[in-house]
Amino acid sequence: MADNDIKKAEGTQLSRRQFITGVGGVGVGALLGGVLTPGFLAPDTAIAIPASQGYLLVDKTECAGCTSCMAACSLVHEGSVNLSLSRIQILRNPLIGFPNDITPQQCHQCVYPACVEACPTGALHVDAANGNVRTVDEGKCIGCERCVNACPFTPSRAIWNGADKHAQKCDLCADTPFWNEKGGVGGKQACVAVCPAGAIKFTREIPSQDGKGYDIDMYPTLPDVRGWGTVTA
Repeated sequence: MADNDIKKAEGTQLSRRQFITGVGGVGVGALLGGVLTPGFLAPDTAIAIPASQGYLLVDKTECAGCTSCMAACSLVHEGSVNLSLSRIQILRNPLIGFPNDITPQQCHQCVYPACVEACPTGALHVDAANGNVRTVDEGKCIGCERCVNACPFTPSRAIWNGADKHAQKCDLCADTPFWNEKGGVGGKQACVAVCPAGAIKFTREIPSQDGKGYDIDMYPTLPDVRGWGTVTA
């Protein structure tokens, strides 16, 4: 292709950021451009990604750091309690004073999922059959860990299962082979069900990006389980 043709083609293409900004806040989800699955989509293809129909919210002021949610998550998904394989993590920072040292870290089911975009095989995908939750098809995972590295949060919400050699992440309990409850968007989530402080909540609404967003204050509707009064989140 001649240089002039290349420049002309480049002039007609929108960058991912330009495309998303131009479209604005679409209700069904964000718009992604780029190679989601190399070999299947052209580099400049833009496709609509529907927003997840479910999200986890946490109240940092109520979390007691008991890790019950982590134990339940690994149990219903893996069949055994293994906190390192939990799709929700409770972090403790010894350099921050009590009680602000406890921070729950849950998957945000991002409207713009970097992990989905990074996956070269389509293993990490939007599961339309289960409320558009962002999840991993373990059979397609090749173990490249690109999703783990692409996640913008620390720790990554996509985690590496070293024993079974595949990536995994929160699916809102849509696929829980070791739980006799119906999970997913229309059912229960193990972490929500077992939290003794009621600090984890499921919602169908996209969390507000202003204000507290994914962090909520359930104090008006729940007793102060910790008994510590107001905590700076």
